[in-house]
Amino acid sequence: MAQHRVLIVGGGFGGLNAARVLGRDARVAVTLVDRRNFHTFQPLLYQVATGAISPGDIAQPLRSILRKRANTTVLLGEAVGIDVERREVVLSDGGPLPYDSLIVATGARHSYFGNDQWAADAPGLKSIDDALEIRRRILIAFEAAEREQNVERRREWMTFLVIGGGPTGVELAGALGEIANDTLRRDFRSIRSPDARIILVEALDRILPPYPPGRSRSAKQQLEKLGVDVRTGTRVIDVDAHKVTVVHDGVEEAIPARTTLWAAGVQASTFARRVAEAAGAETDRAGRIIVGPDLTVPGHPEIFAVGDAAVQPWKDGKPVPGIAQGGIQAGTWAAKAVLARLDGRDPGRFRYTDKGDVAVIGRLHGVTNIRWLGPLGRQGGMVAWMMWLAIHIFYLIGFANRMVVLIRWAWSFFTSGRGTRLITGSPLLPPIEEPAPPAWVPDADTGDASRPAATLGAPDSAPAGADASDDRPGI
Repeated sequence: MAQHRVLIVGGGFGGLNAARVLGRDARVAVTLVDRRNFHTFQPLLYQVATGAISPGDIAQPLRSILRKRANTTVLLGEAVGIDVERREVVLSDGGPLPYDSLIVATGARHSYFGNDQWAADAPGLKSIDDALEIRRRILIAFEAAEREQNVERRREWMTFLVIGGGPTGVELAGALGEIANDTLRRDFRSIRSPDARIILVEALDRILPPYPPGRSRSAKQQLEKLGVDVRTGTRVIDVDAHKVTVVHDGVEEAIPARTTLWAAGVQASTFARRVAEAAGAETDRAGRIIVGPDLTVPGHPEIFAVGDAAVQPWKDGKPVPGIAQGGIQAGTWAAKAVLARLDGRDPGRFRYTDKGDVAVIGRLHGVTNIRWLGPLGRQGGMVAWMMWLAIHIFYLIGFANRMVVLIRWAWSFFTSGRGTRLITGSPLLPPIEEPAPPAWVPDADTGDASRPAATLGAPDSAPAGADASDDRPGI
């Protein structure tokens, strides 16, 4: 009897978990294709972006993960088209991949709500490459502020604006607050890193909209303790390399900022949209395929769409939230549904179990939204932070990765340091318009760095980096 051919497109949470289940059954021949050769633990991408951990700590090669599944083939390639009649997926190199069952698990990418020109100045966070680019921009900003003589431009470099108050935006803003207040406090001479201005902008009336209102208030208070300026009910209308223009209560404001990070919206991958077009399926505004109760594309029971590629039904007319558990559970269920059909059984409908969510807001700060734990599931501060640590270590793939991340976090906790503050990528040097001399120079006789150099663009009586019209030190 010929093996049932299952093609999985996407090696994220949905695709990987489907492959793990199917790889245990000899009746199927599994092919997993992805344009990256590794699986990324996306919930910790922001930790890479803020220098807390290295990219390799949250990524694992797909071939390594699935090497014990003899019936599973991993291919490095990009799916660009599909022929639903011939049951073939076309790769960018022209090679067709036939299937009997198809699981579309291609995830999502950034959505700028029709303003794709903002992408160059406000990168999002969906991949290792994104995280490294954001890390470069954050570190370059401090380096530029250290050298920049013009006070106004220095303020721009020391202003970090995060757009989007969901979990990613909240965690990024909290990490930036930690970097400014703790990690870099003693690293610079011309600037005071705690003077960095961190702004979190959210269009809705509160941050963390999926959380209960009380948890949103707690998150806002914890962010403000880290020095984050949280602005809700504020809509972004323009972004460029030097400023972000927002509207609040009908009043327009331009906020000078050289580092803007996007965490406001996502849309389905291009391949998911092409599957929908080929199958004649409906999509939502984000391009996600509207699937049936069994996660199949209407009219095509052989095609499953899971995770961020689909609008997965849940309860009360609401879809499954776009978090890791949504992909994990859907991918596992789709694989079991394929096997149930091979047994001649009706797989029934997909039922999502809400295991809750946790957002961390820096060291010893966080909020939880775990309904099934009752009052214990609505925690903030240190308890939420510890729960977040345990959950993420548990779900991180690979024993070595778990141990390395745990050690890095322990070191970071006791030292307030971030061990991977490396500037990589291009450009490596900041575009400084008026470079200034060092704020402190060695004494000519003793060699001790005890004598201040000329202040940067301020009168001699002002502290290094201060605005003459402002009595606060730094920026």
